Amino acid sequence: MERSLVARAQSGDREAFTALALQVSDSLFAVAQRILRDFDGAADALQVTLVRLWRDLPSLEDPARFEAWAYRVLVRACHDSLRARRRQVPQLRLHSSDGAVVGDHTTDVTNREVLERAFRTLTVEQRTVLVLQYYRDLPLAEIADLLHVPIGTVRSRLHYAKQALRSAMDADTRPVPVENVR
Repeated sequence: MERSLVARAQSGDREAFTALALQVSDSLFAVAQRILRDFDGAADALQVTLVRLWRDLPSLEDPARFEAWAYRVLVRACHDSLRARRRQVPQLRLHSSDGAVVGDHTTDVTNREVLERAFRTLTVEQRTVLVLQYYRDLPLAEIADLLHVPIGTVRSRLHYAKQALRSAMDADTRPVPVENVR
């Protein structure tokens, strides 16, 4: 991130902010999508994040920390979105399956589905640390700073997230016993 670009945006330069937003929006969207597991929800969280960044940018003390600050704002927007979702009545969403199958990718699809189901069982805090650690490759200290929690809490969340993910995947792939019917 160019420090001068951030400084110009802080002083109200819309073009500078647009350039900043373009630089970070793809990676912010990808993180939001991995935390929320929903394309539309991720787009909404990104929109909320960009509005908050523009509104609060003048209060950013260290322009060199813009990107870390943007992730912090995004994580808050994702958490807000999940809290709002819990208050809503669940809706059934149907997806069409009109894609043609080329070759046999059954195992890949099955593994991806098992991982997706297991990932959905994690708490939002666990998903957040996993995404920031393994998708964004952020060091634990930076994750702790981003989330405003001690580094020990980040380590603990990662440990329990991996443990829960393994358990959920094992439970999902365990064969269902068939009883003999006589």
